[in-house]
Amino acid sequence: MTSSFAPNSTATVELKPSYNIPIVLVIGGIPLILVQPWIGFAFMVFGLFLMFQALTLRLQFTATDLDIHRGEKLIRHFPYQEWQNWRIFWNRVPILFYFREIKSIHFLPILFDPITLKTCLEERCPHT
Repeated sequence: MTSSFAPNSTATVELKPSYNIPIVLVIGGIPLILVQPWIGFAFMVFGLFLMFQALTLRLQFTATDLDIHRGEKLIRHFPYQEWQNWRIFWNRVPILFYFREIKSIHFLPILFDPITLKTCLEERCPHT
């Protein structure tokens, strides 16, 4: 079941980074180190990894696709016409973004402004 893909906006929107998830993981790992050192260390390393991703990756919604950039380099683009569905998990505290294309499924931690992300998704890839 494919949505009709008629973007309401042709302007490119670049999402601002959000460091909420990485900071929670790093801070949450500190007390865990006292109880379970390996688990606490793993939380902190994962949080630092996500912090690096938030610092270096940029998501841009264009008129026709979602582009992922690292610096000036385009890493990947996802044409809206191939999207079948999307969802943001846990609306109160959004932590995971899911979207399905014709040939693949993607899960991404929300390392970007969740309000702008949802607005762009609703404008460019409305739910069926």
